[in-house]
Amino acid sequence: MNSSSSLRDLYSDPSSAWSFSPPASLAPGAAAAATNFTQPVPGALSSQWKSPRAPHSSIFDLSPDLTDVSDINLVQAVRTIMASAMLQYASTAIAMPWEVGKLLLQVQWVPRDVQDLEPIHEIPEEETSDTDSGDESYFADPEAPTSTHVRKEEYQHALYEDSRPEYVMPVEPQDGVWGMIKRIGRFRGEGWLALWKGLLTSCVTEVLSSTLQPIIHNTLQSIFLSPSIYHQPTILLPVASHLITGFILSPLDLIRTRMIVQSFIPRYRSYSGPLDALNQILRDEGGLKGIYLHPNLLIPAIIDSAFRPLVALALPGIIASYIGQARITEENNPIAWGVAELAGSCVGLLLTLPFETVRRRLQVQNRGHAKPIRGCVQLRPTPYYGVVDALWRIISEERSDVPPNRHVKKRRASRTGTKDESVHAKDEGWFRNTGIGQLYRGLGMRLGASVIVFILAIVSGGEDSDSGWAEL
Repeated sequence: MNSSSSLRDLYSDPSSAWSFSPPASLAPGAAAAATNFTQPVPGALSSQWKSPRAPHSSIFDLSPDLTDVSDINLVQAVRTIMASAMLQYASTAIAMPWEVGKLLLQVQWVPRDVQDLEPIHEIPEEETSDTDSGDESYFADPEAPTSTHVRKEEYQHALYEDSRPEYVMPVEPQDGVWGMIKRIGRFRGEGWLALWKGLLTSCVTEVLSSTLQPIIHNTLQSIFLSPSIYHQPTILLPVASHLITGFILSPLDLIRTRMIVQSFIPRYRSYSGPLDALNQILRDEGGLKGIYLHPNLLIPAIIDSAFRPLVALALPGIIASYIGQARITEENNPIAWGVAELAGSCVGLLLTLPFETVRRRLQVQNRGHAKPIRGCVQLRPTPYYGVVDALWRIISEERSDVPPNRHVKKRRASRTGTKDESVHAKDEGWFRNTGIGQLYRGLGMRLGASVIVFILAIVSGGEDSDSGWAEL
């Protein structure tokens, strides 16, 4: 064979496509038989069939393409909603123990020593009508009891273990939120599962808040930021959106607070669940008007819902103007802006935390015909009559440290035969004579959370610029 001639040029690779139509050269009778063969037919005009590959579907695919209504995958949308709810529930459950510990510290009543009861002892009934009419008329609540003074027995009820109910935790050293978490877990009436009281209500409140606030904000922008009225954004619109959202969700916040404060022992619980709490509050405390418009609920909700976002939005810009000569923004100097946000968060906590504490105190009070809540911590026996009255009573009647154990002092004095003057001298001090520290329970935890957010923002390099300033 001639080496110059090769069969390589004469080789033709047959088509590997599957044929479903008969060749054009076949007779009509043979065409039907040709379709039954599974082998490919060379040179045939074939129509190829490819099996469609199902798209990857996972429960953690949280971003389905919902831009085109005709292409919405209903199953994928349902899975996305379920996955988002699960993630929100899990994130709320992680932070819930710290929230429970902070809230219980805020509502816990820490009275002064029993020996300090002379100026606030119980007054006879014939004297109350004359002495209280001038001083307490401003704070008067028609639905509250007439007595405004704390009795000696009620102080002993809070200080001494032998007169304390089994569902009330004793007053122990105020070592922050972590200390309260440990006390809740070790107390036989509560336990570690009690750290997740009110979890479902908290999760629903956060979901509704994060959903309603942007909707209300966008609605207000479409109404008030038209070109004929305003040309630049204003700080009033986001504050107004937070205020409206907080007012709408204030009943859920009330239910959440009471679910956390009530005892975890079944026979001492006031509410079996969120729906039962809502039914009882509507039935015994004035219905929708009472749950929304009662002064002890409406005024603290307005202050807390409006003052907190106002401080959070205004303070960073004010502080940034004093840091450098040039105008500092998040785009041109992210580190300096982060420092301004951190400083604004710390200063904002000093301004807003007392009002949050007063709101929690007023939320746990019973109104109308409702029975008092059996709280797992000691609550004030007599009610407050408003925000100003609550602030004054906390500062003037309570103490920032822990009351001394008088039984231990008596045993020391009996052993030595002398008075325990050193304990009294140590007990005298600023923390004993004022309750300002009670207004800032949970401050250390919140400051630590702000510092952690600041560090994470620096480490991430500002990649998530739209994530905003988070606060625990």
